[in-house]
Amino acid sequence: MLTQRSRYALRAMLFLAPQTDQRVPVPMGRIAAEANVPRKFLELILADLRDAGLLVSHRGKLGGYLLARPAHLISLGDIIRVIEGPLALVPCVSRTAYRRCLDCKSEADCAIRHAMMRVRDETARILDGTSLADATARDMAAA
Repeated sequence: MLTQRSRYALRAMLFLAPQTDQRVPVPMGRIAAEANVPRKFLELILADLRDAGLLVSHRGKLGGYLLARPAHLISLGDIIRVIEGPLALVPCVSRTAYRRCLDCKSEADCAIRHAMMRVRDETARILDGTSLADATARDMAAA
C-alpha cells in the first residue's frame, strides 16, 4: 500500500510539473496549499526529493522549488523509490536491496517469491513507464 508520505510527494511533484516550464521557483507555501499537503511534512519530503536530484531549490525571497529535469524524464517510480525505497514487497525479489528470506527453504522453488517477482516487475513497468508529464496530461484530459 502506498504511504501517505508517498502520496504527498506525488501530489507535490505533479503540481510542480507544469509550473517548472516557466523556470520560476515555486514557494513551499504555494506547493503545500495547491497540493493539499501539510507544510511540516512537505518540508521533509521536498528535502528528500532535492537530495535525490529530482528537485532543485532556490533560497531567498523569490526562492522555492523546481523540477531538476523535465517532467517527461521523471517517473512516478523515481519518486516512490526516493520516499519508500525498493518497489519489491519482499526483500528476496528486490533489485536494489536484495536479502534472502530467513525462513525460505529454496528460492528457486518458492511460489511466493515467483508471484512477488511478477508483482514487482509489473509495478515497476507501470510506475517507471509513467512520467510526471504523462500523469499531468491525463489529469488535464480528465478535467
